[in-house]
Amino acid sequence: MYTTEGKKIVSTEKAPKAIGPYSQAIRTENLVFTAGQIGLVPATMEIVEGGIAAQTRQVLTNLKHVLEAADSGLNFVVKTTVFLQNMEDFAAMNAVYAEFFPENPPARSTIAVAALPKGALVEIECIALLSPVLGD
Repeated sequence: MYTTEGKKIVSTEKAPKAIGPYSQAIRTENLVFTAGQIGLVPATMEIVEGGIAAQTRQVLTNLKHVLEAADSGLNFVVKTTVFLQNMEDFAAMNAVYAEFFPENPPARSTIAVAALPKGALVEIECIALLSPVLGD
């Protein structure tokens, strides 16, 4: 993590590298804003096989690692935005999503989109609070 003009750029090898000119996340005074994550396996930079459930699980695992690198975590997420290539995948995505947010889930918007990078079926971004124990 490094600082530039009041914001900290968050980066971790446990999540996929950015595939464009953006950061994995930005940390400010008490918030973390993540870039959208797709179901890329960090080691291969390929989309995980297994359809929407497997991709959703990989996306949320990637987000978990990015948040941890920023001194936060899934339990501190206050808002997510889910982008689905096909709204018919909503129920399957939602079932996996519920595993990662079993209690007090964050606010959420879900949007159907025409296409996602690398042919992904789902992309999720989030806003989270810093951990009061781990944060500065």
